[in-house]
Amino acid sequence: MAEEPTAPVAVVTGGAGFIGSAIVAALEAAGHRVVVFDRQGERPIDLADEKMLRSRAREVVAEFGRCDVLVHAGVSFERAALPDLDGEVLRRTMAVNVESVLWLLQELVPSMTARGFGRIVLIGSDTFFDPPPVPDMLPYVMAKGALIGAARSLARALGGAGITVNCVAPGLTPPPNGMGPVPAESVLPRQCLPRSLVPDDVAHTVAFLCRPEAGALSGQTLCPDGGLVLR
Repeated sequence: MAEEPTAPVAVVTGGAGFIGSAIVAALEAAGHRVVVFDRQGERPIDLADEKMLRSRAREVVAEFGRCDVLVHAGVSFERAALPDLDGEVLRRTMAVNVESVLWLLQELVPSMTARGFGRIVLIGSDTFFDPPPVPDMLPYVMAKGALIGAARSLARALGGAGITVNCVAPGLTPPPNGMGPVPAESVLPRQCLPRSLVPDDVAHTVAFLCRPEAGALSGQTLCPDGGLVLR
């Protein structure tokens, strides 16, 4: 039997996005073999489709024989203020942002447990701690709050197996097209560091949490947001 490669395997949801692709690059630079789960990725996937998620996760374990890291950067940014919110919007937002990671973990955690090592990083948002005055971000902020709650509970549940679970909650990181739900000029003056945030700010934080040396950090939420949220 051929010797199994020792390079760790990482699954990154939303890895084709502008923040997700930076995370992929940072993990690859750190020596990970990275599998991207994204509508536009090498393994196209709908994060709201539980059956597809489970199938893709099993494929990773079958192909590589392991999964060491899961980074959940996939996101549904459905927008609706309270008067306009309906069940379809809320269900899809929760399915993509929260439920998807649970179905993936049910398939991937056994591989981590078998090795006594795992790193789970969920991409939240500092809007949970400091909601912007934009009423139609309600479903997004709700979902990110639920994700942080899931991480805290999972950290307790999985720590005995050597698996850490943390959140990274970025601040306003303008996309390449410069469009966004909140004007940058309303955020920058409130940051300790008055500069625009870039995807690498998130990616380097994620890569750190995935390292063996970060093994004492679990159940935490790190905010690479220029010091807007002080925790």
